[in-house]
Amino acid sequence: MSLFPAEIEALAARIIREFTTRGLTIATAESCTGGLIAGALTEIAGSSAVVDRGFVTYSNTAKQQMIGVKAETLARVGAVSRETAIEMATGALRTAGTRLAVAVTGVAGPGGGSAEKPVGLVHIAATSIADIVIHQEMRYGDLGREGIRLATVKTALEMLLDVVQTGPSGE
Repeated sequence: MSLFPAEIEALAARIIREFTTRGLTIATAESCTGGLIAGALTEIAGSSAVVDRGFVTYSNTAKQQMIGVKAETLARVGAVSRETAIEMATGALRTAGTRLAVAVTGVAGPGGGSAEKPVGLVHIAATSIADIVIHQEMRYGDLGREGIRLATVKTALEMLLDVVQTGPSGE
């Protein structure tokens, strides 16, 4: 029995299978999901061939110290932003030395939201060593904390597959 819904488990299994065949490695940088993306991937047997490491960078200090998010970016646009998500993904890629990275930052609730950044707002970025960066701003709405976090995991896994399909020669 998996810790994750069947849809997430199926996506994670597909990633592990396809990325193992291609020799691709992954790092994750997670804020609002707190390690759930890495957890979903490592739920799959054989994941050690693909998953290198996960950074749980919940605080702004952790984002700066662990993966090099710029203090200026955080001061200018905040942790929950396109820019921060992209810096998290590129910083995880650079720090880990993997082929791919995915990053998430958002407001999972139940509190912490504002008119500008409501509960359910999540920024997700995925990148590869081929200098491909994709970003999605998701507005899941108030699905509850667990619902927002699981929806974010699903979208992040889908984006890992997308960044591979976008790259040259399937990378």
